[in-house]
Amino acid sequence: MFKNLFALIGLVAVIASGILFLSVKNTLSEFDPGAADTYIELFSNILETKDAASATVWRFPVEEGLSTDDVEKSLKMIANELNIANVGELPLSKDISARSGKEYRFVKIFLFCNSLTAAQMLDYNDAFSAYLPCRISLVEDKTGKLWLYSLNMDLMIHGGKPLPPALKAEAENVKNIILEVMERAAEGDF
Repeated sequence: MFKNLFALIGLVAVIASGILFLSVKNTLSEFDPGAADTYIELFSNILETKDAASATVWRFPVEEGLSTDDVEKSLKMIANELNIANVGELPLSKDISARSGKEYRFVKIFLFCNSLTAAQMLDYNDAFSAYLPCRISLVEDKTGKLWLYSLNMDLMIHGGKPLPPALKAEAENVKNIILEVMERAAEGDF
């Protein structure tokens, strides 16, 4: 009797597994073709850093000898050259210092945007407003080293159902611009 019961449980488990597999496969077929690689990279980054915030950003070390003024000038000039507008700046370390009464290490957040691409993203899905505008942070770490950080846009671009082709091309273009701005500014390119 136990033998038949275990066989029945096994059969139910195999059928349930098959249904689950087909359901997941069907759902995943609706995702962007780059979704699997994006999620594998995300999971690998989380395992490596053990921190979701660190796993979801791009980070570039600033070349030794460059000042915060040098990097700020580079960010603005390169962004202008690549036709992405500087729509705002948040001098966070100044605010922290003013509120705490103590000097704080340098942290400034730059807001960059191609407003026409932003409008397309919003017309597609209002939730994209949380990703707008693109932010690049210039951060002095606790040892005094400067870094540039920005949100990894791959989840936004590839993490779900495919974006319409024209919108995806625009999003990829903005991604490439942000990466170029960060890379060149980290090297002190003017």
